[in-house]
Amino acid sequence: MAEVSGNSFIPESFPGYTPDIAGQIGLLWELIKAPLIVPFLRFCVYICLAMSIMVFLERLYMGVVIILVKLFWKKPEKRYKWEAMNDDLEMGNEAFPLVLVQIPMFNEKEVYKISIGAACNLSWPADRLVIQVLDDSTDLVVKDMVEKECIRWASKGINIRYQIRETRGGYKAGALKEGLKHDYVKNCEYVVIFDADFRPEPDFLRRAVPFLIHNPDIALVQARWRFVNSDECLLTRMQEMSLDYHFKVEQEVGSATHAFFGFNGTGGIWRIAAINEAGGWKDRTTVEDMDLAVRAGLKGWKFLYLGDLQVKSELPSTFKAFRFQQHRWSCGPANLFRKMVMDIATNKRVTLYKKFYVIYSFFFVRKIIAHMFTFFFYCVVLPLTILVPEVDVPKWGAIYIPCIITTLNSVGTPRSFHLLFYWVLFENVMSFHRTKATFIGLLEAKRVNEWVVTEKLGDTLKNKSNNKSTTSKRSLSKFLGDRGHAPREDNRCFRLVAFEEFGVAA
Repeated sequence: MAEVSGNSFIPESFPGYTPDIAGQIGLLWELIKAPLIVPFLRFCVYICLAMSIMVFLERLYMGVVIILVKLFWKKPEKRYKWEAMNDDLEMGNEAFPLVLVQIPMFNEKEVYKISIGAACNLSWPADRLVIQVLDDSTDLVVKDMVEKECIRWASKGINIRYQIRETRGGYKAGALKEGLKHDYVKNCEYVVIFDADFRPEPDFLRRAVPFLIHNPDIALVQARWRFVNSDECLLTRMQEMSLDYHFKVEQEVGSATHAFFGFNGTGGIWRIAAINEAGGWKDRTTVEDMDLAVRAGLKGWKFLYLGDLQVKSELPSTFKAFRFQQHRWSCGPANLFRKMVMDIATNKRVTLYKKFYVIYSFFFVRKIIAHMFTFFFYCVVLPLTILVPEVDVPKWGAIYIPCIITTLNSVGTPRSFHLLFYWVLFENVMSFHRTKATFIGLLEAKRVNEWVVTEKLGDTLKNKSNNKSTTSKRSLSKFLGDRGHAPREDNRCFRLVAFEEFGVAA
């Protein structure tokens, strides 16, 4: 009997065999395309179209609500009890509650003076204000500089405390939690948190604290971020467009509808009683601020967003710093969703609408689906349909809905409307990084708790750019006279970003 081997079932060549390897690959493609590739790609198209509809409806809902808010909603001062903080001759400073200001830091050489100086210049009675600098720096030189700055302000009569820890356990959440344990803060009713690059206006407390005093059900008053370096380069302009939509639309809608909005970590003032009732700061995710806000919301506390109360801050002006920040901002919410979805669903103290809003709208659509939809649809599925013409993508899904979503996203920053094309490319490029971080958070993979402090440059980059601009102008003037012009700021910043990203000296 003839022997039968596995090779007997494998033909030496496909029909129409040619010795060309490319030809063989082409024949193999034709064999598997119809039974495998086409059905699978059509399935992917349907999934992406479903995700696009979810994102579209979310953006449309936000757009309708924000229009109603702007046209018909009363200002927060009229919707809530609010009275201006005035000096009382009889009670003196006792009329002002004791407020704690926390400034967490980690090797903030370039910006530590900014936040400390801004906090010390707050318009609030000195004996009713405690400023706490929580320094986790590992650079001894920086630690010494920060401590000397605190001593300098203390000599002026400011109640400022310099606090360090033996270990950096829990990162920022650990520092904030440790700061609340000191005896001198036990009588404080409210706590404000400012990052090392934040610059609050002097009247910040006088505008925010009355909402907490006269409305005992409010746990948090959140201010809006403004960016001092938004015009630094095209990278910061793109970030401004994304964050302005977040603050002008998402935060405003969540606050106006009493649903929920994510605390942004800094630039907000908390009621300490609400923090304690919610279980305090936890370091189980890299978004400790959002974690605390969700837990406080499940306890029945309300949050208030003040769009006209603004705090200046700094955007990452290098791609390396921006990439690490986006990993934390994408991985953390996905991981928090994994940890808290059942707690939210089974909670009995909040309404069914609020549960649906937090689980579906806030977490599922905005923090998970939005990243995946952008990456898989625009960067994977649509390009593949060009190779497989048998798969059709309807125009409403490929053109109309994306254009409407993009237009709605631009309402937060009308001055940058002409940059929408670049913003779309920028978001598509970043979508891969965000999608990867989202999966890491959902699956609790190895980098789930990675925490890299966002590099802050303060006025360093600006000063370097001005120096380069002056030098270039002088050099060109030698050859071109008065017709010489300094290089454009946008181009200069992008060169610095590119040099740093590829490890080349600028």
